[in-house]
Amino acid sequence: MKLSRIISNQNGVSRRHARQLLASGRVSVDGRRCRDGAEEVSRFQEVRIDQDIIQQAEPAYYLMLHKPAGYLSATQDDQHPTVMELIAPEIREHLHIGGRLDRASTGLLILSSDGLWSRRLTEPAIKLPKTYRVTTASPISPETATRFAEGIWFEYEQLTTSPAQLEQLNDREARVTIFEGRYHQVKRMFHAVGNRITSLHRESMGSLVLDPELPVGGYRHLSVDEISSVGGRS
Repeated sequence: MKLSRIISNQNGVSRRHARQLLASGRVSVDGRRCRDGAEEVSRFQEVRIDQDIIQQAEPAYYLMLHKPAGYLSATQDDQHPTVMELIAPEIREHLHIGGRLDRASTGLLILSSDGLWSRRLTEPAIKLPKTYRVTTASPISPETATRFAEGIWFEYEQLTTSPAQLEQLNDREARVTIFEGRYHQVKRMFHAVGNRITSLHRESMGSLVLDPELPVGGYRHLSVDEISSVGGRS
């Protein structure tokens, strides 16, 4: 929301008065004096007029979780444990999941209270690379890498996936990088070439790489640099 609107939303503050407050340097955002009413201010920032808080900053959370197998990427479920049960109770209610993994899959999962920020991780149009280590039921055929690089036709969506990269590690293991993140995309791509994934582990999303020191089921807060690498806070 624009700073001028936040100010003028206060009782008794007209737009003209808001402009005067800004011009006189009486408005601060996160302790920084601001005179630009067009500045976009998120709900995670504190706004003051003199010493009076007119917008209290909401807590902003950015977490990396090492997802174990058997946990749903969901806030709650009546039948299966969810990844939220691995998070401290006092912050669960603030979080949503940015880029889900299915119950059997493992690896990097991002949780945040900042929806605009996490959308940058999952929006197909942004083409953020996501890398997975996979094991397959059958040996990976020599033409699989070429097929993935050309894109795989998905009948249901009536589209061809963006070119993907496949680095073969051995006859049944590979590292696959995709640039979209459609429903069960990697599994469906292997199915399209006559193979089946038996395990899938997400290693990275863009510049966010699963911390090798993070135990399975553990989580940590992202660093300022990690948050900024996705595009900064919203």
